[in-house]
Amino acid sequence: MAKYEHLTAPPDTAELPKGIPYIIGNEAAERFSFYGMKAVLAVFMTKFLLDMHDKPAYMSDEDAKIWIHNFGTAVYFFPIVGAFISDWLTGKYRMILSLSLVYCAGHAVLALIDMPVAVEPRQLLFWGLALIAIGAGGIKPCVSAHVGDQFGTGNHHRLSRMFSWFYFSINLGAMVSTILTPILLDEFGPAWAFGVPGALMALATLAFWMGRKVFVHIPPAGNRFFSETFSWEGIRAVVNLVPLYAFIAVFWALFDQTASAWVLQAEDINRHIFGWEIRSSQIQAANPFLVMFFIPVFSYAIYPFLSRFFQLTPLRKIGLGLFV
Repeated sequence: MAKYEHLTAPPDTAELPKGIPYIIGNEAAERFSFYGMKAVLAVFMTKFLLDMHDKPAYMSDEDAKIWIHNFGTAVYFFPIVGAFISDWLTGKYRMILSLSLVYCAGHAVLALIDMPVAVEPRQLLFWGLALIAIGAGGIKPCVSAHVGDQFGTGNHHRLSRMFSWFYFSINLGAMVSTILTPILLDEFGPAWAFGVPGALMALATLAFWMGRKVFVHIPPAGNRFFSETFSWEGIRAVVNLVPLYAFIAVFWALFDQTASAWVLQAEDINRHIFGWEIRSSQIQAANPFLVMFFIPVFSYAIYPFLSRFFQLTPLRKIGLGLFV
């Protein structure tokens, strides 16, 4: 098979695209970094945060929730910016790579919180989270679309299962980091708890850069982006998605409490299971574990069974999931 260097359209082949292993490696490490950092935020803010003189400067539970959810809001705002700029000017590859470096800088700033630097720790926390929100949010709309760009008509039938294993890698990284990072915080302190996820983000960026010569690179649309997006067809497509987004917004408003309110509530419950005490931050690992468990169940059993009775499109899968 011919190499994919600098292709602007997927080759017509039935084989799995060569760039996929680099994307999966990148995503597993990136999700490790994000969820590892996010897993310990509530406990760090309420139990480990110090001032410049190493005196306790702990936040109240309510203040910690405000910080975490403002951060979450920013993470889900910047996909709009990332998608707009990548489709218009930069293309997905350059957007992902450049914002991954911003992402790494955010982790580096957080790792300095436990170091003797002449900056107030709350300021470091703010700027670290701001950089991560820009990086993580900005690449969010590009990564999944970049996966789809690698597939052509010959191997399009592989795409659905490919995404299943793509999300398996995401949740594997999330589960491992959610279990490991709280241990690092308790045993070695904030510098390690934030530094190790930062190292994994640097590894994710390296893995993505290594795949540059085998990726399919779809060029940006330039000014054509505006005429397509704001055409009647483009506006109609957005309007058709509005009901879905309305329900998804409610879902994420509930789900993101797993990193704030639920962690703080877990501080006051019995967390002993089979003689082992689970840290409050580690309870979040239940979600990626269940996702990994259900991916093969749905991909190889439930979805094929339901497809016998009606066409199971991605939007119908989402709708059924929201209903359940």
